[in-house]
Order: sequence, then structure tokens, then C-alpha cells
Amino acid sequence: MSVRIATIVLPHPLRLPVRRMHEVARQRRALARLDDAALADLGLSRRAAQREAARPFWDLPGTARA
Repeated sequence: MSVRIATIVLPHPLRLPVRRMHEVARQRRALARLDDAALADLGLSRRAAQREAARPFWDLPGTARA
């Protein structure tokens, strides 16, 4: 008699480390709080900063966006 064990493969975002997702969310909240002078120092427009800050926590930098 053989035993079959089911294998569960999680979607890509669920395999990412929770700690990394938490850190990205923290950084995006901080980015959203920067004033225009700080954003200019970083070379970012207010619109680009808002767009990045609005990304969900599982949408990590360097990953494709739908």
C-alpha cells in the first residue's frame, strides 16, 4: 500500500519573508510622510512618491507589477 502526500505550493507573494514585507511597508509609510524638499533631495516627485507608497506590502521593489 502506498501513501500519497499532497504538496501545497504557495503563490509567490506568500513565499516571501514576512519580515521583508513588514520592512517595505514601514519604508513606504515613511516615504509618504516626507516633505517636498526631502523628496527633491532624493530626486523623487510627489507623484512618484505617492505611487510607490500606495503599493501593497507584498509588492516588493524589483518585482513585476500587473
